[in-house]
Amino acid sequence: MSTEPSKESASTLEQGDEGGIPQGAEQLDPIEFFKAWFDAAEDSGIVMPESVALATATSEGAPSVRMVLLKAVNEKGFVFFTNYGSRKANEIEANRRAALCFHWASLERQVRITGSVERITEAESYAYFSTRGRGSRIGAWASKQSQPLLDRKELQRRVSETTSSFEDQDIPLPPFWGGYRIRPEVIEFWQGKADRLHDRLVFTRIGHDWSTERLYP
Repeated sequence: MSTEPSKESASTLEQGDEGGIPQGAEQLDPIEFFKAWFDAAEDSGIVMPESVALATATSEGAPSVRMVLLKAVNEKGFVFFTNYGSRKANEIEANRRAALCFHWASLERQVRITGSVERITEAESYAYFSTRGRGSRIGAWASKQSQPLLDRKELQRRVSETTSSFEDQDIPLPPFWGGYRIRPEVIEFWQGKADRLHDRLVFTRIGHDWSTERLYP
């Protein structure tokens, strides 16, 4: 990967998007606004538009970030799933604050979300888990996510043992696996514009309502 600035990328930022975030968007519900942008990302053919950077931090404030998949969004918040023994889960349990960042490069759009994190209910986790393929459900049981692994053979052995133990059976939801919901407190929509004079619109939760403001790029 070259460390030199990309002329193509720089040119794209100079051109920007002609539409931008329209006047009046401040009156919209930010969750519905997000859904509209997400639908546009899906319709544009972007591969895995649901992929999102999730940032967490330890109780001491040491950050870490990784890509996860958004699996649900509604007025309550944004949901993703993981092993409750994973690094991200351990950090969430110690520090119930997190951030998400969606980046849809071809649309020159970005959405940043910060908020508090909570576990979803076991019933909600099971409802999603039951839709996963059998192999993925076996993998959830077999993987000690984020724990040291001797070699690939050890993982394959655990998968084989798990497959045998659930032979001819439905695979239940692991007690150590499920979903988290980020309840948004701040949602920022960013739209690339010509000459890098980008549009930024921020929604901030105040009680049951949202306040809005535009920011300089």
